Amino acid sequence: MNKLATAAALVLALMGIPAAAQTTGTVVSTGDGDTLRVKSQGKVVTIRMACIDAPETGQRPWGQQSANQLKQLLPPGKAVQIREIERDRYGRTVAELYLGNQSVNLQMVKQGQAVVYRQYLNGCASTKNQYLQSEAQAKQKKLGFWNQPKPVMPWDFRKGPSASNQPSSSAKPKPAPAQQNCSPAYPGVCIPPGPPDLNCPDISDRNFKVLPPDPHGFDRDSDGVGCEKR
Repeated sequence: MNKLATAAALVLALMGIPAAAQTTGTVVSTGDGDTLRVKSQGKVVTIRMACIDAPETGQRPWGQQSANQLKQLLPPGKAVQIREIERDRYGRTVAELYLGNQSVNLQMVKQGQAVVYRQYLNGCASTKNQYLQSEAQAKQKKLGFWNQPKPVMPWDFRKGPSASNQPSSSAKPKPAPAQQNCSPAYPGVCIPPGPPDLNCPDISDRNFKVLPPDPHGFDRDSDGVGCEKR
């Protein structure tokens, strides 16, 4: 048994996939450029892609471009390998995803459709340099998100205009208009798709219907009901 385990780990290493990436799943739907839902081991889970941060929907047109690119890479029904790292505060699975021997997370950075989330880069410690080098190259080539004079990082955009540089914020729509929209993921109640990310304590609604992709992760147990009051 030990020999078989060693051999399997060696094969994964040669493919460029960490040995921990042995869970497989099927894409159910994608949300923005770093969130999707996958069916794995008979259960549908929401995955927040590790080590990267994609532009928010309100960061037009880059947010939508990023979402479109992820959907192109991972269309519904696509088989994907999952290297789970942890669970975030919304109950989402934080993971690095693979197609064959290629990291989808890294591909999004290479194509300029996501930036490296340095605050959480330890989750991809073995490929940290690849992420940083890929971002530098995408930035130099002005790919995707980097094809603008003064990009506002997604984490700064979520904090609002005060956290962003004043000159660059004028080149983007402000977050407030986006929050006036009701997300179709929550029919029956009016909850904005974000930014910012919301948690159940941030809203008054309880026991409401949730549809994919559940951008705020309100449906932690994937039963279709958000912020259940027990």
